[in-house]
Amino acid sequence: MSGRATGLFLTFTRAPTRVLARTLAAAAALLFGTLGASAQSAPSSNFTRMNAGTVGVISGGADGTYIRIAADLANVLDGENLRILPIIGRGSLQNLRDVMFLRGVDIGIVQMDAREELKAENLQNDAVRRLRYITRLYNEEVHIIASRDITDIRQLDGKKVNIDKVGSGTNLTSRLIFEKLGIKPDVTTFDQSSSYERLRSGEIQAAVYVAGRPVRAIAEFQSEGRFHLLPIPFEGEIAETYFPARFSNADYPRLVDEDKPVETLAVGSLLAVFNWQENSDRYNRVKRFVDAFFSRFDEFLQPGRHPKWKEVNLAAEVPGWERVKPAQEWLDRAVAAKASPEQSRSFEAFLQSNGSTVSPSQREALFREFLAWQSERQKGNRRATRQD
Repeated sequence: MSGRATGLFLTFTRAPTRVLARTLAAAAALLFGTLGASAQSAPSSNFTRMNAGTVGVISGGADGTYIRIAADLANVLDGENLRILPIIGRGSLQNLRDVMFLRGVDIGIVQMDAREELKAENLQNDAVRRLRYITRLYNEEVHIIASRDITDIRQLDGKKVNIDKVGSGTNLTSRLIFEKLGIKPDVTTFDQSSSYERLRSGEIQAAVYVAGRPVRAIAEFQSEGRFHLLPIPFEGEIAETYFPARFSNADYPRLVDEDKPVETLAVGSLLAVFNWQENSDRYNRVKRFVDAFFSRFDEFLQPGRHPKWKEVNLAAEVPGWERVKPAQEWLDRAVAAKASPEQSRSFEAFLQSNGSTVSPSQREALFREFLAWQSERQKGNRRATRQD
């Protein structure tokens, strides 16, 4: 066979091997010569500028809420000076590992209970040192799809229940909830997409998925009236870790009866970030992301974005976590900008009179509490004046 180079493509006919070798060598020279010339002609400043503003966000599976949140981040924030690269992830626990160790991953969307599981891998100390958070996000609801003849979660004891792949947030939270309720199902770890077909075929009796409602794959689940979302009681140790939540018929018309909302649980989520060295290249990328995200947050509340954005409070704190410095500084500036000069002076006088020495994060929390207290006091005075 022999080759004929046409541009960068080769077509082959029969000829001696040496001719083929010479032709391939010529084609390679043409290809790499062209690419080399292009690379040399491209201004190095473009390369530097594009990479300086690139941030990798590890999210979740294609059917979940995480990937839609990451897509919203890219759609709103992408511009000349900032580029968001959403990455499909394997769940909260793996996302934490990826933020800690995987190149190209700056930020991860994770559940608030995921870091605790790193204790089993002796990574807890590393996690506290390497991880910070930007903001708390929204609550993610625990979905348990089961056949309608199963009406109580305790009936899952001994039955086959899919809890998603090892390392996923669903897998972690499912195990914790079953443990706290004293239920021992026969767990399987199929991926979410294949678990629904196994549920319909009877191979498994229930499937768990932890994600922010409404989940498209669950809303579109063809139940033929045979399945429903199973309620989860908010009791005992459950109440120490999770939040009460509810599914309505509007969320899942095929799985929730119109007049019977389903009580369930929710776990908080957050934007985790690697604790980069201050003023390093990656630190500055995260700072650029934080400034854009916080400054343009109102755009995430517009029609067409995921409804879970409406649950986000940028200033909400996450127990046991430390906020990354650029995010804390942005919030500090926002609070100071809203405060009047008199309020700032009163707060400084209060700190000095008490000889208080506090960290920047403690100072921010105290200042917010001070402003809230002062606001309530002023309201009380106005009410008293009206009554007089």
